[in-house]
Amino acid sequence: MNYQHVRLILMIKSGVGVSANAESYVAGVDACQLAITELNGAEPKFVMVFASVAFTQTDVLRGVRSVAPGALLVGSSSSGEIATAGPLAKHSVVVMAVSGDDLKVASGRGNIKKEGPIAAGHEAAKQVKDALGDALKLFIMMPDVLVGNGADTVRGVQEIVGKNFPIVGGASGDDFRFKETFQYLNDEVTSGTVVCLGLGGSFSFGIGVKHGWLPIGIPRKVTKAEGAVVHEIDGKPAIDLYRDYFGEAETEKLRGETLAPLAVLYPIGIRRPESEEFLIRDPMSVEEHGSNTCAAEVPEGSEIQLMIGSQDDAIRVAKEAAEHAKEDLQGMPPAAIIIFNCIARDKLFGDRAGDEISAIQNVLGATVPLAGFYTYGEQAPIGGEVRDVKRCNPQFHNETVVILALG
Repeated sequence: MNYQHVRLILMIKSGVGVSANAESYVAGVDACQLAITELNGAEPKFVMVFASVAFTQTDVLRGVRSVAPGALLVGSSSSGEIATAGPLAKHSVVVMAVSGDDLKVASGRGNIKKEGPIAAGHEAAKQVKDALGDALKLFIMMPDVLVGNGADTVRGVQEIVGKNFPIVGGASGDDFRFKETFQYLNDEVTSGTVVCLGLGGSFSFGIGVKHGWLPIGIPRKVTKAEGAVVHEIDGKPAIDLYRDYFGEAETEKLRGETLAPLAVLYPIGIRRPESEEFLIRDPMSVEEHGSNTCAAEVPEGSEIQLMIGSQDDAIRVAKEAAEHAKEDLQGMPPAAIIIFNCIARDKLFGDRAGDEISAIQNVLGATVPLAGFYTYGEQAPIGGEVRDVKRCNPQFHNETVVILALG
């Protein structure tokens, strides 16, 4: 048997299409047609769709499905879209189509709003696991964190796939409005859910995970917390951490409103013994008595610090994350790149957002099809560790870039 022929049969192909057409249905059609054209005649096994909430979500999906009715479809609303050309300046629809004769795919969905995050993650993962069984090799998830603790949704998934199983993903966005996000599965748009994609078969993958935020000030201790709600830090109301740095006037006007615009540039970091980087958490709102509700849990007793970002450090670590993903491919060329990138990084970079994506492409290849979106949180193993199963430790992250390279 000709070995080269076998490699060609098993090769993964991918294509990416983008549309900013004002008509939602047409945008879905155009983006999907462009993506499938890049497959050069191969049938897509699955398509991933990322779209701004400026579009009518159901119309976007109808457009995509009209072009790829037989492909499994998963996706999410976003707070900014990313394609091979870089971060997109206009509200857009991005579609990635992926084919592979030996590629096995399955999907799942759980209702976070009705069932709670743990039960929803459990249910979605069970649907994937029941379909793929032991062939399951990689798990991708897109949860709504506006209705439930993102870390708990990850735990629910781990109840089914295992604590050390490779999990990556990004939390749905809504263009920095923090009101309602949407998740896509085949023909249906939902909100308050988690959608998942399981992959199996003959392919390799690598994961890069970095943020680059640096601690400032002195370490503090979380003295009272329940899940994602931090009540007290060093025995004082949690909001006092921000009052100490930004003053009374700046923090008082945040009461009853979202804390995200301030915390997105100055999050809190949880010290983790297994990683050189802090685990980042975004405080989202100020509650009664000065408690802060975060995008995911902050364990009581945690040592934390206020964090600050710099553009140069964030670009540097994005390159390092890409290098880690490339190393995991063990010499195989990447066939597709999927990026889950926190909205905080887009806000930090401003006009330089393209520099981060260019740094990633300088490592993985500027012409490799790339799709992604700016998220409200990311899921990935700490440090991107996937080769040593005992050290693979998926967590919910904030303000982090997660790079998935399929080989």
